[in-house]
Amino acid sequence: MARIIRLPSAPPPGRPRIADVAAAAGVSTATVSRVLNRQSVREPLRARVQAAVAQLGYVPDAGARALMLQRTGTVGAIFPTIDNAIFAKAIEALQQRLGEDGLQLLLATSGYDTEREAQQIVNLVARGVDAIALCGVGQSETLRRFLRQRRMPTVHVMSVPPPDEEAVCVGFDNAAAMAQAVRYLLDLGHRDIAMLAGQTRDNDRARARVQGVRQGLERARLTLPPSRLIERAYTLDAARDGLRVLLDARPAPTAVICGNDVLAAGALFEAQRLGFPVPRALSIVGFDDLELAHHLEPGITTVRVPTDAMWRTAGDRLVALLHGQPIARVTTIDVDLVVRGSTAQPCLP
Repeated sequence: MARIIRLPSAPPPGRPRIADVAAAAGVSTATVSRVLNRQSVREPLRARVQAAVAQLGYVPDAGARALMLQRTGTVGAIFPTIDNAIFAKAIEALQQRLGEDGLQLLLATSGYDTEREAQQIVNLVARGVDAIALCGVGQSETLRRFLRQRRMPTVHVMSVPPPDEEAVCVGFDNAAAMAQAVRYLLDLGHRDIAMLAGQTRDNDRARARVQGVRQGLERARLTLPPSRLIERAYTLDAARDGLRVLLDARPAPTAVICGNDVLAAGALFEAQRLGFPVPRALSIVGFDDLELAHHLEPGITTVRVPTDAMWRTAGDRLVALLHGQPIARVTTIDVDLVVRGSTAQPCLP
């Protein structure tokens, strides 16, 4: 006969204890502890304990749990900003993956400032995080030594490291992705190609994307002169200003490659305002494939980055590191060029 679990209609007065949960579920406190710590427990017992936890509103003591497990169950992640859809998607994917293993995500932002990033890392370590996720591989050697000395499991996301680096990475070759976009424009017949880049200071991804455009042009014996390279913050207003500067050059570019889709959207809006029809008078290429890229008119040709899959994989690596499991040091994520209406053959005189 199935055992009937009789739970109180209301939690007992005061803060419920683990003993209250055990009594309500009809199990030992050790069984409750195993359920809360995601250890092996028969499913019927797990269900009874979880029902009692929910009914009583029991919240485990994080401090006691950390002392027992020698872990806090938290993972820190530092993003350049949360004012960008690409990072919002990344946070959601990473948090969801870590939550599947009972881990809590703690966030900090750096504002694309390496010194601020370093301080935030120290703050997260001081608060006892068990592992850290970082954007890119541009951190200083001093900071990396700090993490190695503390044996802090760390995963770098959105980039792949140089061959001589030992960092654990989940990402893609930003330079190669941009070079692919350049080849596409060259195949269309463009030769006057400019770049509206993100600010490269303290941003290894932005630097690599500029490098990729240079490399793609050099293969066709073309260059990217200073008048055709403008760096701007990742905002629509900054992008519109940057495009105006690029269009003042002579000869004016027939195509502009942008460091991300926000810059591409700003460039599109400004080109249309100035009377440069896209793509007839100017082709525009973005990067990331944000949702807005295919809702604009015309849709933005862009490099598609599978953000959800990339950050879930980063979560996989963090969980594996915490459990001492072997992992691949570098996981390369495939990116693709998505062709939409913002690019076409140049209208030559």
